[in-house]
Amino acid sequence: MKEKDRRSSDNTALKKTLLLYKEEAKEDRLPQQAYMIIKKAIRNLQLQPNEAFLEREIIEMLEMSRTPVREALIRLEMDRWIRLIPRKGLSVEPIIKENIEQICQIAEALDGVAAELATLNIDEEHLGILDSLITLQEKHLTKNNLKAYTDVDDQFHNLIVEYSQNERLQNIIHSHSDQLYRARLFTINQRELPIRSIMEHRAIVAAMRAQDSKAAQLLMYSHRHRGGKEILEIIESKPTNATNKMKK
Repeated sequence: MKEKDRRSSDNTALKKTLLLYKEEAKEDRLPQQAYMIIKKAIRNLQLQPNEAFLEREIIEMLEMSRTPVREALIRLEMDRWIRLIPRKGLSVEPIIKENIEQICQIAEALDGVAAELATLNIDEEHLGILDSLITLQEKHLTKNNLKAYTDVDDQFHNLIVEYSQNERLQNIIHSHSDQLYRARLFTINQRELPIRSIMEHRAIVAAMRAQDSKAAQLLMYSHRHRGGKEILEIIESKPTNATNKMKK
C-alpha cells in the first residue's frame, strides 16, 4: 500500500473513533466537546506519541468548524497533551520519563492519602464493589486482555479517590490521572503480568476493611511506587516515542 493510501486509511479509521467519542460526549459546548474527544484519543493511544496532523485534518475528522477546534487545541497545548506547530498543525506530546516520574510521585503520595481517608469513610457495600473490581481484573488477566485489565485498574483507583470524600484531593489527582493512564497503557505489553498488583489490591482492601487507615495508606503508597518504577524503567528503555511525520 502506498504511503498516501495508508495515511488515508489510517485517518478513516481514526475518524470513526473520534466520531464515536463525539456521540459519547455529554457536552453541548463545542470547544469543550472537541477538547474531550481529542484528549480521550491521546489518552487511549489512538493518537500516538509524536504523531503529527494538519489542523484541517482534525477539523474534518471531528466534523466541526475551525473556531471550536482551534480553541480546544490551544487548551490541549496548555495542558501538555499536544504541541502546536506554527503554520503546520500539531504533534502529540511524547511520553517522557521526567514528566511521568513527577506524575508518579504525585500519585504515590496522594493516592496514599486517598486510601487513608477512604478507610475512615467506607462501608461494606463499597468494599464489596472494590472486591468485585479485583475479581474482574483477575478474569481479564486470565484472558490476557491487558487493555480491559488496565481500564478496571483505573476504576479501582478512581473509586478509592472518590471514597476519600475530599473534593480538592480528587481534583488534584484527576488532573494527572489521564497522563498516568496513557503511560501505563503505553508500557503494559512490556511489563510482567500484573499478578502482584492484584495481590496488592487485595491487601489494600483488607486494610480498609480492618479500618487500619495507616496500613491502607502505606500499602497504597508502596503499590503506586512499585508500579511507577516499572513504568519508568520501560519508558527509559524505549527510543523517544516514534512516529513523527507531518501528514500532507
